[in-house]
Amino acid sequence: MKKIALLLLLTSLSHAADIVIYGGTSGGITAAIQTARQGRTAVLIEPTKFLGGLTTGGLGATDIGNKRAIGGMSREFYANVFKYYSDAAKWKQQTREDYFAKKHHGNSGSEDTMWTFEPHAATEIYDAMLKAAGDKVTVVFGERLDLKKGVVKDGTKIVKIIMESGREFEGKMFIDATYEGDLMAKAGVSYHVGREANSVYGETLNGVQVGHSKHHQFVKDVDPYVNKGDPSSGLLPGIEKEPGVEFSGDKKVQAYNFRMCTTDVPENRRDWEKPANYDEKWFELALRNVEAGDMRISWAPAWMPNRKTDTNNNFAISTDFIGQNWDYPEADYETRAKIWQAHEDWQKGLMWTYAHHPRVPEKIREAFQKLGLAKDEFLDNNNWPRQMYVREARRMISDYVMTEKNCKRKEVVEDSVGMGAYNMDSHNIQRYVTKEGFVRNEGDVQVSSRPYPVSYRSIRPKASECTNLLVPVCLSASHISYGSIRMEPVFMVMGQSAASAAILAIESGTTVQGIDYAKLKERLLADKQVLDFESPPMPDIVGWDQAKLPGIVVDDSEAERTGFESEGHTTPGYIGAGYRHDSDQLKGESKAKFTPDLPKAGKYKVSVSYSVNGNRATNVPVTIHHAAGDAKVTVNQKKKPEADFNMHVLGEFDFTAGKAGFVEISNQGTNGHVIIDAVQFVEVK
Repeated sequence: MKKIALLLLLTSLSHAADIVIYGGTSGGITAAIQTARQGRTAVLIEPTKFLGGLTTGGLGATDIGNKRAIGGMSREFYANVFKYYSDAAKWKQQTREDYFAKKHHGNSGSEDTMWTFEPHAATEIYDAMLKAAGDKVTVVFGERLDLKKGVVKDGTKIVKIIMESGREFEGKMFIDATYEGDLMAKAGVSYHVGREANSVYGETLNGVQVGHSKHHQFVKDVDPYVNKGDPSSGLLPGIEKEPGVEFSGDKKVQAYNFRMCTTDVPENRRDWEKPANYDEKWFELALRNVEAGDMRISWAPAWMPNRKTDTNNNFAISTDFIGQNWDYPEADYETRAKIWQAHEDWQKGLMWTYAHHPRVPEKIREAFQKLGLAKDEFLDNNNWPRQMYVREARRMISDYVMTEKNCKRKEVVEDSVGMGAYNMDSHNIQRYVTKEGFVRNEGDVQVSSRPYPVSYRSIRPKASECTNLLVPVCLSASHISYGSIRMEPVFMVMGQSAASAAILAIESGTTVQGIDYAKLKERLLADKQVLDFESPPMPDIVGWDQAKLPGIVVDDSEAERTGFESEGHTTPGYIGAGYRHDSDQLKGESKAKFTPDLPKAGKYKVSVSYSVNGNRATNVPVTIHHAAGDAKVTVNQKKKPEADFNMHVLGEFDFTAGKAGFVEISNQGTNGHVIIDAVQFVEVK
């Protein structure tokens, strides 16, 4: 009887399938469904109690860029979202017509796809897709890989993986679809954490980026010391003494946060609650920032159906817990849980601070009180998102590493398994003290990409390391290119392609490195995957050197700004590293003050620089504050500037010496995108 009982126990602790998928993210789900659709068996192991990762965890405002790049099961998911919201019964807090009448959600409502959705809707859609896959997919919840003995290999082949509970899963092929890459790492596959130096892959946007970090930045001078003006008192929490050498690599990763689902419907809205362990010293920097006059509303709610939002980070101090996640990628479960909880505490504490703290201006408190957590979402987690946004953790190093060159189509691969199309996007990575003694953010980079193919070699390891593993999420990419690839629709694409490759390897009796790409391509195209389409490479646009221009030139990076957070680099003719614009939004809330330090009093010709485009405003209000008062000029930014360096002459004005004069550009009442680039002051002799 004891032998029979032991045999039954061993049977219950083991499971075999053609493909074992670790991680129930969006990429893991599509991999499992694709396996079933091709007649094979899959076991999908999710360490938590829910599936879908960020797609069901609050990220309902789909980031992709050019949606033409998304095909296969990923596009099927968004078609299912469209079908879901075609049912009038799904609209509770507003009508479908009301939602699509709004222009702030990125959907036209006329396509057969829809790219915004509520968290519970994504869960229902994924559950239905998995149910349709039938019994060929076995979903296992609450099982975590044993980080000490979790991977058993025979040479370069994984034989089985072992969970903390002792359960074992055997398969012919394995897929690591986690955000962290634990299975990949324990299988002995090479990986990188943090930023590479620019020199490693011949890039320009990797490594420390002090000069580039202008977005989501402080616009006021804020003291970083515990006791204001006293360096000996030490720094406030979360601030480094210095950022490191420009363009050098480090082990630091871009900030994480939670994508909150909020609502402005009173009966469905929870007020922001003060956490029990609220520690005001962590929010002192935010309080000092608003007291310094930064009146920007520090979050970015994107509207989802039923008067709900996907709320993201925005501006200098927001939901990103900058610099507090560097240990997360390689940490054990206990340490990760502490980091996770710290992020949750920070974000909840910040929301309460902005909504209720008496030191916060009333305008800001009112804005944060209008929205609160939706009571009908995340019912099993007290309405808080169940997934932290792990924007980047481990990244595999394979035979081919996707880099900035791919994102710009300077280098185009021929073994595509899908496409990326989003900007090269890194959130801030750290806070530091400038030589002037003020706090700054560092690490934010947002530069346009061209739609580009992602190499098959980037989702499979080196043959010398593992021959039956595919990695569609923590794939082989540099920090900055991963910032473009790391989008949920792309993970769905990569997960499906990984399953197709794994099945082809099984059918061919070979390794994941040994499959015939021509056959894989045939399979992918049959599944309506988009592998590439014509798109010209990014032009090498270099701005004019500010120091070489005549007179005194104040760049947008030196202006005192409220708003104008979006950066541009694609339209030629700018000065310095780029220009900024208002995204044709929040009219009346953006302004930029350009203040020169004039060496002497006198008459100066004043000009503004902007790059021309058909979407520009024709009625940009500009104020010139000079010695005799204010002059107001309206600029048509669709009209090509008449002077050199894209300069439009505003006029000649008398100024006193020093910083008494300035030029202010606003987006008040404007009818298109407003550009701010530079203002030039040339003495008239």
